[in-house]
Amino acid sequence: MEIPVIDLTLYMDAASGKFNCDERLHPELETVCSEVSRILKETGALLVRDPRCSTEDNDRFIDMMEKYFEQPEKVKRVQKRPHQHYQVGSTPGGVEIPRSLVDLEMQKKLRALPKDRQPKIPTGPDLKSRYTWRVGPRPSKTQFKELNSEPVIPEGFPEWKKIMDSWGSKMISTVEAVAELAAIGFDLPKDSFSNLMKLGPHLLAPTGSDLGHHGEEGNMFAGNSRYIIGNHICLFVCKYSIHNRRSLVIFIYDHCE
Repeated sequence: MEIPVIDLTLYMDAASGKFNCDERLHPELETVCSEVSRILKETGALLVRDPRCSTEDNDRFIDMMEKYFEQPEKVKRVQKRPHQHYQVGSTPGGVEIPRSLVDLEMQKKLRALPKDRQPKIPTGPDLKSRYTWRVGPRPSKTQFKELNSEPVIPEGFPEWKKIMDSWGSKMISTVEAVAELAAIGFDLPKDSFSNLMKLGPHLLAPTGSDLGHHGEEGNMFAGNSRYIIGNHICLFVCKYSIHNRRSLVIFIYDHCE
């Protein structure tokens, strides 16, 4: 299955006032909205290119995270917050449980695939490490304090907050754009989905896999949130429900063709 890439340039032109996003749409933008809603409805996945993000933005973020994850475990352990359900700070490998390990229905579907396409099913907790950073504003009053905890900043990374906030806000902006395009495509008010995102517990949660310790044949890592596909580096930005379908937005940052 080939999924077309949605370029958000037209959306940015609309946001700047070049096109109308409220009343009569520019035909090109209307086509983009229809395409977004169609692809989400038919496949549940979307490839997006956002002109507001650059290779340099991604490189700064990835370089910093590589430097963090290569530290000894005893150093990273300081940022653990298990009492807050790992909603902020460091999550070491061996904590998260892959869904395919416990979801019997998913296992049944995996085993029904042709032998040459069957993925291996994990036999234990995921080996990946993760760092969770809250992004975006939070409500002043909440019943779910663990979902709105203060961020954890590791020592030795003076630009940590600036880089994490910058990359996280860019990802949220991309998802908000997709949400508005999808709403228009589904003949709904453009803020039908984006309003539901306001003050949400958005998290930037990069993962790291230590192949120095877990590089042996047969070891498995649960589905990662960063993939290299050809010349594109794609980031899984968000999952949400539209028309009872779990939808996935994949964010392409580097403008490669």
